[in-house]
Amino acid sequence: MELEIGILLALACAVVTNVAFLLKHRGAVAAPPVAFRHPLRSAIGLFRSRWFTIGMLVAASAWVLHVAALALAPLSVVQAVLAGGIALIAVLAERWFGHEVGRRQWLGVGLTAIGLVLLAVTAPAAQTSGHRYSALAMAVFEGSLLAAGLALALAPGVRQHRHAGSALGVSAGVLFGVSDVALKALATSFAVAGPAGLVSPWLASAALASVAGFYASARGLQTGDAVGVITLTSAGANVSAIAGGLIVFGEPLPTDPAALAAQIFAFVALVVAAVLLPAPLRAARPAA
Repeated sequence: MELEIGILLALACAVVTNVAFLLKHRGAVAAPPVAFRHPLRSAIGLFRSRWFTIGMLVAASAWVLHVAALALAPLSVVQAVLAGGIALIAVLAERWFGHEVGRRQWLGVGLTAIGLVLLAVTAPAAQTSGHRYSALAMAVFEGSLLAAGLALALAPGVRQHRHAGSALGVSAGVLFGVSDVALKALATSFAVAGPAGLVSPWLASAALASVAGFYASARGLQTGDAVGVITLTSAGANVSAIAGGLIVFGEPLPTDPAALAAQIFAFVALVVAAVLLPAPLRAARPAA
């Protein structure tokens, strides 16, 4: 029953995560601009916003559900279930948070959900939670994606671009994916060795990626539209974590030609969605 329980926990996490993101967006736009050179001042400014603080508390509960799911199910399965929750973001944003979502963004959100779900259903079935991984592959994967995520967040040309919010959303997603892969390694080590399994360089990797992703996400929410930034963040995290499952934990690739074709289509859909999502988004009515 481990796999089934892990999937249910991941599904609950997907819903709670989307609500948390939208709450944080409402709070972030009311907070002072995030300055990467002044992280403490920026964090204080964000948490003085009531809605951002509430969003972070909701996100903390989603994090607990996520870690529990990672301990029971393969990383790629967990991330794929989370991907299905992306389809809810436009509905929640429009009906609960007063945003008007344009046709381009509806299409972008739909293509993102379809692409990520295709990656899930075409992956070969995994029967275990994957308690083994390559330390070398882990180090290369974590170091490379951490560097890429930080470079995207800190590059002056990116931050000054008119689609800076979308770029920061992708950066945050990659960094959160790095954290997810590290958390998977920690969760599996804890299952085998107990608390001693937490004494690991991956704990530092998870912490650094999470903190950097926090600032990139907050600034992205301040400068971009909610649906576009949140969807790109979720897609970046899911693709990065699924890649980690394949590269680090040795989760298998599909061997069926039809499944491979579907995965190629899925990646094309994600690229097209990334182009469509930065469409303008307007508040349909003032936030309460």
